[in-house]
Amino acid sequence: MSPDHPVFADESSKQRALGWQRWLPGLVTLKHYQAAWLTKDIAAGLVLTTMLVPVGIAYAEASGVPGVYGLYATIVPLLAYAIFGPSRILVLGPDSALAAPILAVVVSMVANDPSRAVAVASMMAVVSGLFCIVLGLLRLGFITELLSKPIRYGYMNGIALTVLISQLPKLFAIPVEDQGPLREIVDLVLSIAEGKVNVYSLAVGAGSLVLILFLKRFERVPGILIAVIIATLAVTVFKLDAHGVKVLGTIPQGLPKFVVPWLSDVDLMKIVLGSCAVALISFADTSVLSRTFAARYNTRVDPNQEMVGLGAANLAAGFFQGFPISSSSSRTPVAEAAGSRTQLTGVVGAIAVALLLVAAPNLMRYLPNSALAAVVIAAAIGLFEFADLKRIYRIQRWEFWLSVACFVGVAVFGAIPGICIAVVIAVMEFLWDGWRPHFAVMGRVEGLRGYHDTKRYPQAKQVPGLLLFRWDAPLFFANAELFQERLLEAVDAAPTSIRRIVVAAEPVTSIDVTSADMLRELNATLAARGIDLHFAEMKDPVRDKLKRFELMGVIGDESFHPTVGSAVDDYLNLAPP
Repeated sequence: MSPDHPVFADESSKQRALGWQRWLPGLVTLKHYQAAWLTKDIAAGLVLTTMLVPVGIAYAEASGVPGVYGLYATIVPLLAYAIFGPSRILVLGPDSALAAPILAVVVSMVANDPSRAVAVASMMAVVSGLFCIVLGLLRLGFITELLSKPIRYGYMNGIALTVLISQLPKLFAIPVEDQGPLREIVDLVLSIAEGKVNVYSLAVGAGSLVLILFLKRFERVPGILIAVIIATLAVTVFKLDAHGVKVLGTIPQGLPKFVVPWLSDVDLMKIVLGSCAVALISFADTSVLSRTFAARYNTRVDPNQEMVGLGAANLAAGFFQGFPISSSSSRTPVAEAAGSRTQLTGVVGAIAVALLLVAAPNLMRYLPNSALAAVVIAAAIGLFEFADLKRIYRIQRWEFWLSVACFVGVAVFGAIPGICIAVVIAVMEFLWDGWRPHFAVMGRVEGLRGYHDTKRYPQAKQVPGLLLFRWDAPLFFANAELFQERLLEAVDAAPTSIRRIVVAAEPVTSIDVTSADMLRELNATLAARGIDLHFAEMKDPVRDKLKRFELMGVIGDESFHPTVGSAVDDYLNLAPP
């Protein structure tokens, strides 16, 4: 990394010291902007524009709204993120991963009415933006980390398949009713068998797709732009629109207008649920990409501010005739490779797109829809993840099948229900791990310091009359009863009569009301059997909760020990074997 790069290791700590200004990282960057960065940012912004235009139009069409609104969803969000976004390099805009869930909501509420489709999509952007901002202000930026990697793979593979299938009819120029991914593919196959394919459209689209995939290996070559230009020239020169090749058509001249999106006769709950799902996908992708580039430059990006920046960008998109947006794993590397130093690169790109809309909107008039479909299909192919799933299948088979279940949920039921299934599975996975945690009865092993699991070390010797019990999870409502059962089973299975139990509580990171009440009952049960209940290595925050739950007076301060060794010594001093 060059010494003049704007990202430096102590940047996050400096921003924390700025007070309210940390919520406006773009202004902080502007205050410390160096003249040497300007030419690099401008050049990178112009290079970036070559991708922003075709990709924005393509993803708009894939999301169920007219292509020009993809440019609207590019201009204003880039400007908003430049002010509120913490990453100096991230590029935001319409994204292929969001196309399927946006389309699912849009097509369910509008029937071939572009103006209503735009209103619904804009409402989704507003709700998604507010959702992100609220979570960011509440410092809940960690929320997407609750989705494990296999589950993220599952729903992203499902979304990739859904997006790919949704674009195939445009590639073949065959109209297909939106009835879910599986039904769409069946209808498409039947239509192809009946000879309804437009060979000109297929030739343009398939040729564009092959060219994009071929040029993808050359990082500095704008493959999408080249493919789109060639396809547009082919339609123009050979007048393929007269042979049934559908084109973008006339694009309205001018900039997006400020509009408060609202439709009263729609299912608001469906919009809210769809928007929240879109927000989670968007932030999951954005946070991963942001962390990736932050690690590359040896710095850290605040996930809460990242959520606020993403929310502000979506809110801006919604009020300026756009739709939900996310970070881009394809456009961001282009900006970086072109020499981007700060978010001024995105600002330059936004201005260039705006100038295109004002001065030369007809340049894209003969852009074929099948070529746009090829752009989206190429992006969808890049969303698939199979290589790492092979590794997961080898090392943790049940998590592999969780990923498959999420994939099937999205592929069969659609993007929104599938994402909900993924979230439910993630919660179930979390509860299962805490519900049935590992536990151990411990003893001393000759030649090893400390106390160890008697199942792993059958030769371990237990202190007569003392049971050392370790519980490797937080204590909460789902495992409280199991904790009590396993502890009493260990007492009954002990080789000698137990007079004291010491719970090695270092792994217990939290406790709730249900488990606190269980400990109260357990203490009484053990006392009736003449057994003392003690704890060792319990963390201070957990002890604070026990005080708040009024348990310290019941168990007693003398029953808590700093280490397992000191707990054993205390027992031996009072009741020597």
